Amino acid sequence: MSSNPACGCAHQFDYSDDKIVDVIVREVQNILQSKSGSMDQYPRSNSRYPLIPVGVSNRHIHLTLETFHRLFGENSNFESMRPLYQEGEFASTHLVTIIGPKMRSIPNVRVLGPLRKYDQVEVSLTDAFFLGIDPPVASSGDLTHAVSLTLAGPNSSVFIEKCGIVANRHIHMSEKEAGIFGLKNGDLCKVRIAGEKSTIFEHVLVRTKENWRLQIHLDTDDANAANIRDEAYAEFVGKM
Repeated sequence: MSSNPACGCAHQFDYSDDKIVDVIVREVQNILQSKSGSMDQYPRSNSRYPLIPVGVSNRHIHLTLETFHRLFGENSNFESMRPLYQEGEFASTHLVTIIGPKMRSIPNVRVLGPLRKYDQVEVSLTDAFFLGIDPPVASSGDLTHAVSLTLAGPNSSVFIEKCGIVANRHIHMSEKEAGIFGLKNGDLCKVRIAGEKSTIFEHVLVRTKENWRLQIHLDTDDANAANIRDEAYAEFVGKM
């Protein structure tokens, strides 16, 4: 007999490796449910793990207070239009035009809140091709190799040297939810989206924060590749 100090239980470990993992996952789920409520809010497939809600991110912008005032005027207030999936995040009422180096532009790109300490423009690879730019696939906030873009608002236009990226695929989850998947902040994993264009996405970045809700973010290119049209869920395949 082998004792598990985490739960005070003993198990006869004569199972296959998969069954051992099942036992561990069930015990972790029991512990987390007793501390933070049921995971039944997330649907399940044949997988031992909860399915992950899919959020499709269209092109959008994050701004500093300084850039916001330059674009919309010193007396403008940053206003929320509606809340987003994650607590404290929202779509604002403010729209900006993105202008690339070849003077091609994409109008009516929404600014998301709250305001940040850096300016960041997140586009898809299709958007990048149209604008004539070659942005890196990067994590939010990593602007080391970001490309230059001009933003035009109702008050003025602003050239930003390093702001344009294609956001990598990533999953938001709480630290307790990460424990259920056996993951931690910064890990990479694989997920599968079922359907008539079933797709496996690799190198999906795991991002954790205590108050985050479970959700994977895909841009419109990835969503179209998997033919996502309505509510969709991703199945956790494994850690990379």
